[in-house]
Amino acid sequence: MRPRPQIPCIGAVLWDVIGHTWVSMPPGADRPGRIHRRPGGVAMNVAAALAREGRRPALLGQVGTDAEGEALIAAAAALGAETGFLVRDPAIATDVYMAVEGPEGLVAAIADTRGLEAAGAAILEPLGDGRLGSAAAPFSGLVVLDGNLTTALLAEIAASPLFAAADLRLAQASPGKAERLRPFLAHPGATLYVNLEEAGLIAGASFVDAPAAAAGLVARGARRALVTDGARAAADCGPAGAETAIPRQTVAAHVTGAGDAFMAAHIAAELRAEPPGAALIAALKGAARHLEEGP
Repeated sequence: MRPRPQIPCIGAVLWDVIGHTWVSMPPGADRPGRIHRRPGGVAMNVAAALAREGRRPALLGQVGTDAEGEALIAAAAALGAETGFLVRDPAIATDVYMAVEGPEGLVAAIADTRGLEAAGAAILEPLGDGRLGSAAAPFSGLVVLDGNLTTALLAEIAASPLFAAADLRLAQASPGKAERLRPFLAHPGATLYVNLEEAGLIAGASFVDAPAAAAGLVARGARRALVTDGARAAADCGPAGAETAIPRQTVAAHVTGAGDAFMAAHIAAELRAEPPGAALIAALKGAARHLEEGP
């Protein structure tokens, strides 16, 4: 028998199509560059990083039965993620994320996650039908949760007894979806991973820096919050107190997925029993490596 997965990673499992140019890219510009396709999505990115650390992540999401989906399943399995819990519906296409990156960073991006949205609560069935957990025995370990889920499904998860005992690690997908995480301010086991802008949107306030934002989210009910702010200090505020660390300066060659790399490196450090300050530094190093080298 295969060992039971340690960490369910719930959310987007899709193809990243990333165009990168080394020259300035104003709106409407047509530039030379390189285009790459790779497995992506928050759940996929974090799962792959944790698998490289020797952990056993399981993907809970949606992947189509089309050719793109079959190739994605094979790629995800090769990266070390358990794919047997994914929803596979012939009527739903495989999702895709498309982005353009330039020397200044992300120029524009579109996330087509219609498949994940159409699958809805079906992606959570392994946590209720006994495969990973049930109402009588909720999953009590660490769970990675992607903010790409719909507002309604995230609210359902925040109130569900299936997640009441979980160590929930919440990855924000983008500032445009930040407010979806507000229900988790009341969850006793939730940790939020957000940037300064997203923290302000969730809290409905303006913060001067990451330490103020992390403290502000905790003051509004969050159990724990990790907040990044580009090249400025990042912060971790929660039951163990507050920590700050300054990221090292990098030349960003790969922007997409840097936040996922930060989250995965932080989780991996904590699973190695590193203290909060060291785990925050490890997370910043993981994000810097991604920015410089890619996934």
